[in-house]
Amino acid sequence: MDFSMTSKFSENPKCWLINIEGEVDIFNSAEMKTKLIELIEENPVDIRIECKNLSYIDSTGLGALIAVLKKTKEYEKSIYFQNLKPGLSKLFKITNLDKVFVIEGDLDE
Repeated sequence: MDFSMTSKFSENPKCWLINIEGEVDIFNSAEMKTKLIELIEENPVDIRIECKNLSYIDSTGLGALIAVLKKTKEYEKSIYFQNLKPGLSKLFKITNLDKVFVIEGDLDE
């Protein structure tokens, strides 16, 4: 499955609403990172990522998300993940990334 990402600015609450679909891997993680950093620099607010259609993320994707998180922290903002599938939720827990990102709507809850 291919990768696609859409973004929309929300006024209430003020945040970027991101929808990621498909797979985040070595072939597209740099593109995702660049787009997310551009958004946070354009308007430094929280980022909320909808993951119900995200099927896979590899280590380069996780690294890209950590780089984006560092940028959001410069503005004292956070990244929220919503509706992670069980396999992805497990990946975030195994890597302890569930402690640095905010996970909401986790299917493993």
